[in-house]
Amino acid sequence: METLDLLMGGFASALTPINLLFAFAGVLLGTAVGVLPGIGPAMAVALLLPLTFGMETSSALIMFAGIYYGGMYGGSTTSILLNTPGESATVITAIEGHKMAKAGRAAQALATAAIGSFVAGTIGTALLVTVAPIVVKFAVSLGAPSYFAIMVLALVTVTAVLGSSKIRGFAALGLGLAIGLVGMDPVSGQSRLTFGFAPLVDGMDIVVVAVAIFAIGEALWIAAHLRTSPARTIPVGTPWMGKEDWKRSWKPWLRGTAYGFPFGALPAGGAEVPTFLSYVTEKKLSKHPEEFGHGAIEGVAGPEAANNASAAGTLTPMLALGLPTNATAAVMLAFLTMKGIQPGPLLFENEPDLVWALIASLFIGNTLLLLINLPLAPMWAKLLKIPRPYLYAGILFFATLGAFSVNMQVADLWLLLIIGLLGFALRRFGLPVLPLILGVIIGPMAEEQLRKTFQLSAGEVSGLWSEPLAVGIYVLIAILLLLPVLISIIRRKRGTGSDAAEALLGENSAGGDQTELAEPAHRNEHNQGAGRNES
Repeated sequence: METLDLLMGGFASALTPINLLFAFAGVLLGTAVGVLPGIGPAMAVALLLPLTFGMETSSALIMFAGIYYGGMYGGSTTSILLNTPGESATVITAIEGHKMAKAGRAAQALATAAIGSFVAGTIGTALLVTVAPIVVKFAVSLGAPSYFAIMVLALVTVTAVLGSSKIRGFAALGLGLAIGLVGMDPVSGQSRLTFGFAPLVDGMDIVVVAVAIFAIGEALWIAAHLRTSPARTIPVGTPWMGKEDWKRSWKPWLRGTAYGFPFGALPAGGAEVPTFLSYVTEKKLSKHPEEFGHGAIEGVAGPEAANNASAAGTLTPMLALGLPTNATAAVMLAFLTMKGIQPGPLLFENEPDLVWALIASLFIGNTLLLLINLPLAPMWAKLLKIPRPYLYAGILFFATLGAFSVNMQVADLWLLLIIGLLGFALRRFGLPVLPLILGVIIGPMAEEQLRKTFQLSAGEVSGLWSEPLAVGIYVLIAILLLLPVLISIIRRKRGTGSDAAEALLGENSAGGDQTELAEPAHRNEHNQGAGRNES
């Protein structure tokens, strides 16, 4: 009952005219940035951070949540109409959605994506209401060693699964941790990594870093691969679904939700894995498997539901533990820090009005998302015709203006340019952006918990594993890091053993004939070389 009362209080706050306006603006803007390829919700939230200084914290968070949910749905529009996913989470949607559009069923594809997003987002938010307080009660009982271990787990898992290699992921994480350490040491008062540059003594402002990495880095990357011709989109009328479409969609919506929420709540879970699992599941369970690859509506309904359910799941660790699991949540967490609000389990106790107003606004935002996107789908398609030079020139202008407005210092503009070039380099060399952002945000928090741990243990390293949960987490980290290596070694040994067996068989069948003996030996060497190349 207590949770229900708090939620009702959240609705009372979220339903005020000003907060409804911000929710509407967030959903509208989020859908727009989701539609435009390369401009995700993380960039939109980062660009708006400087404009929220004078806003109420709850209003700004409600708008950011609307942008997040809207961006998740908007990406499906480009996937269906253009075969160009606006977000990585909508890649699976493009497989069947674009085929449906080419077959003249774009309206049905957009409709099942919108309704599936609404259903999954609503169920996911209801699960957030149920799960988050339980997680908070558990988290309050944890000590500094366990908190530090959880933060290390979040950093390691996010870093290990993103990008083309673990080395690149950890390189990006190292850069983020280095940026997070810039400034004055909180204990000794010594300057760290400032290189004698006075404006860095207070550290790098997270707003400047976020805007530079997402907006400047992305704009430079797009400029390097600029295409001046506007995208050709498939015409679409008002989205609608027939009786057969409803019959084939409602079960995939529910199954996609069941996949999406748990993965979103896990560190490094994200939306990519559950959307893929949803697609595979629907293909196996479908009564029309022959339609997959040619425009099956289940292949749009399931992944889109998983996509939006994971968005609700992502907010669970962010609100309950203060741990973001994707870039948008990381920027939202940076906003809370910028406002002087300490994220984590005490957030529910210290700022209950803020938290429950945000959760209530998610229900409202989902409804607005459905009401806005069904009739406005043709308009979103027209956004794709905006010339890229005008679009990214505007992004650079607002990014520069926003970064300068943080502290009104020219030094921030230099930092914006330098870190923006770093963001461009990350994309150029295939380094994932999220580990860097998490390093900047979680790095100082992890340092604080590490110092508390050493203070409690009188400087003994054994204090790091002085709590049972911390021990379990470190074991899990070791398994996550070592398991792929062990699997690779085992596969290599099996391949070598198989090649040796083939050589032995060849030798036995040769019957002492030296000519026949040479061929298996040569084939064995060739197979070993191929095995090394494959591994």
